[in-house]
Amino acid sequence: MKSMMMALLLFCAVHAFSAEGLKIGDDAVDFSLKNIDGSMISLANYSNDKGIVVIFTCNHCPFSKAYEDRIIDLHNTYSKKGYPVLAINPNDPISVPEDSFDNMKERAKEKGFTFKYVIDETQSIAKHYGATRTPHVYLLKKQSGNTFKIAYIGAIDDNHSDASSVKERYLSNAIESLIAEKAPMPETTKAIGCSIKWKK
Repeated sequence: MKSMMMALLLFCAVHAFSAEGLKIGDDAVDFSLKNIDGSMISLANYSNDKGIVVIFTCNHCPFSKAYEDRIIDLHNTYSKKGYPVLAINPNDPISVPEDSFDNMKERAKEKGFTFKYVIDETQSIAKHYGATRTPHVYLLKKQSGNTFKIAYIGAIDDNHSDASSVKERYLSNAIESLIAEKAPMPETTKAIGCSIKWKK
């Protein structure tokens, strides 16, 4: 009886920990998500890269819209250095029709997205990672054997409303740290944005 109780407590503890999402140094959770061109994207697509800039974002959120041009610039700058952007839309399109897959394709065409933009239809990847906002950044660093670890979590920078007034470029600085083979500092910041619209 005692061993059963211990096993149950251990299960609950592990379950509670995993429900909090990934932390700095954790292995990145793999996925197979549909890109706007219909192809399926997973970590294996980035086997030749040094890392991945995973950004949970969407079409409708004013915060996400405010960051679109900066995300495009980040991809154009850092994909050449081995750190491409992967944008993941985790929102329930029933709750927010603007975030449907068809509207993702339209938004990408309208804005000229140069990065992959995939849909997390089951929302399981957002939950595994622990994403709560749009945008919410998870910077992945490649390890040996084509695995990736979490190196930075949080915001893109310190001013969502005015790109010209940004003082701290958290994500850019984190990527530059990895390029210099150093740990990002800070490793985490608070993601500012709209709450993810979960399925009911």
